[in-house]
Amino acid sequence: MVHLCFDFMEQKFDIIIVGGGIVGLATAYKLCNYHPNKTILVLEKEKEVAQHQTSHNSGVIHSGIYYKPGSYKAKNCVDGRRELVQFAKEYKIAHDICGKIIVATHESELAHMNKVFNNGIANGVEDMEIIDPKRIKEIEPFCEGIAGIRVGCTGIIDYDSVAKKYVELIHAKNNGSKVLTSQEVVGFERGQESTTVITKKNKFIGKHIITTSGLQADRMAKKEGQKSDAEIIGFRGDYYDLTEKGLHKVKHLIYPVPNPKFPFLGVHFTRMIHGGTECGPNAVFVFDREGYSKTAFSFKDTIDAFGFKGTWKFFGKHWRFGLDEYRGAFSKTYFLNRLRKLIPSLEMDEIIAARCGIRAMALGPEGEMLDDFKIEKHGNAMHVINSPSPAATASLAYGNEIALMATEYFNLK
Repeated sequence: MVHLCFDFMEQKFDIIIVGGGIVGLATAYKLCNYHPNKTILVLEKEKEVAQHQTSHNSGVIHSGIYYKPGSYKAKNCVDGRRELVQFAKEYKIAHDICGKIIVATHESELAHMNKVFNNGIANGVEDMEIIDPKRIKEIEPFCEGIAGIRVGCTGIIDYDSVAKKYVELIHAKNNGSKVLTSQEVVGFERGQESTTVITKKNKFIGKHIITTSGLQADRMAKKEGQKSDAEIIGFRGDYYDLTEKGLHKVKHLIYPVPNPKFPFLGVHFTRMIHGGTECGPNAVFVFDREGYSKTAFSFKDTIDAFGFKGTWKFFGKHWRFGLDEYRGAFSKTYFLNRLRKLIPSLEMDEIIAARCGIRAMALGPEGEMLDDFKIEKHGNAMHVINSPSPAATASLAYGNEIALMATEYFNLK
């Protein structure tokens, strides 16, 4: 278990990273590799690292098939996936390249299914093929579809273990670099050549600052003094688990053809690395960015969300989608019917309500969803405002990009 909280007062570091999720930790790990003479400090507010988006996602190693060719995340997903698999092999982190199928159940989905396949080809995704109904049945006997894509290089992994391994490797450098938990950052004091980062317990002086704060990314950037036209809103994803009775109906991973109008992949079936199979998630707007229940409410989060014009414009465009998602959140029957699109024989007693996760969505002022990385720089600071899915899969590649960007921007030698 990673649980580190030391009582250092006003220690000095070359780089302070605010946020101990998988992207922040991967960035620190890469910076330690590039600059072993530099001291890196990662500050995490929770008692353990990777307690929010990292440990609440579905644990899938994404292939890179979905993303627009040429986009930042398309390249980094493919490169990051390959590096992650090698990393997992080297450090004996539980993972399984089990493959998945993306299934079309209606003719109206075929055009976008083919576009997704062509994206995969353009992005250099290996081990893919278009499959017919017979082949779908051979791979997943209980799944019904008219066509599909088999993606052999998709897998599953324990991202919490990946994040903790990054921490171990950062500490193993023995150069003064550290990851400290239970250190919630509450403010910054900028000086001429450094910035004092103030937590609820300590003060730390950093020559350079990088924030990778996920669900709090916009707020942390503003605290440091960066003005941004983007705002984070949260979407909760609810999951069901297959019961013992239903487990035999899923062998690998089964996904629908995604709706091209939204950044979510639709409810799907995911085998988990430590056993069991999850079904979901939906995507429901949350009134509490870190509230992991269906009724969680934060006055501050709600006021911030509805005080941003982009939120209203987003809802104006997508209210029907949002209403549909809410129905799935509070009706097991409705959720089951969505799952039956892929597995028609699934029964009510074969699924049981399970956990949920929250995903950070960055919106622009016109309600547009920021689909790719957004990093803003000023003074001696860099702020990762948006690190969208597949951030976990691509963490080593994203961390590498941020580290190289920091090397250039901060003129690290």
